[in-house]
Amino acid sequence: MVEVERLHKAILTGDTKTAAAITQQAIAEKMSAASLISDVMIPAMAEVGRLFETEEYFVPELLLSARAMKAALELLRPLLVETGVQPTGKVVIGTVKGDLHDIGKNLVASMLEGGGFEVIDLGVDVSPEKFVATIQEKHPQIICLSALLTVTMPSMKTTIEALKLAGIREQVKVLVGGAPVTAEYAKQIGADGYGENASVAVAVARQICAGVPV
Repeated sequence: MVEVERLHKAILTGDTKTAAAITQQAIAEKMSAASLISDVMIPAMAEVGRLFETEEYFVPELLLSARAMKAALELLRPLLVETGVQPTGKVVIGTVKGDLHDIGKNLVASMLEGGGFEVIDLGVDVSPEKFVATIQEKHPQIICLSALLTVTMPSMKTTIEALKLAGIREQVKVLVGGAPVTAEYAKQIGADGYGENASVAVAVARQICAGVPV
């Protein structure tokens, strides 16, 4: 019998090996992948987010937990596809053109996956045209733009303008974040939301997919 509490703890402590082993056992015992994710894994990542908010966890702990969650999720994903379980929402994420930093972006992507979202990660130095093409092809509800350098922040505005020119701005909500980015800047460039950290970004994404104004 699978001890699901151990999976919860493995994600909470960032124990990737144990998280994968317990997930494999759960699959062998034909446990529901959807309930394992919604009842055990997502609550574990929510707790990780809470610990980060209260400064009991820091970025290294967040990364370890996200890695453990991802290892378990990758094993379950084929089962979710088979059973037709829909993700919480679909998100396209990338670091904007001219910026090659990806630690913050990767963390947000991992936390979103941990929150049940389907994440399409475009990587770094992503052009406005690439964001536009991906939105047209994948039809996400949300795009997340990341920037770590002050000099690349204007690329966020350029990307939003490109969405308008392509006639798809109303199809997606735009969230922005990164060390130099502020809530005031997000409003100034016409973004729909701002995440000061990975945990907040997930919470805002959930609000959007639930139809709650941000």
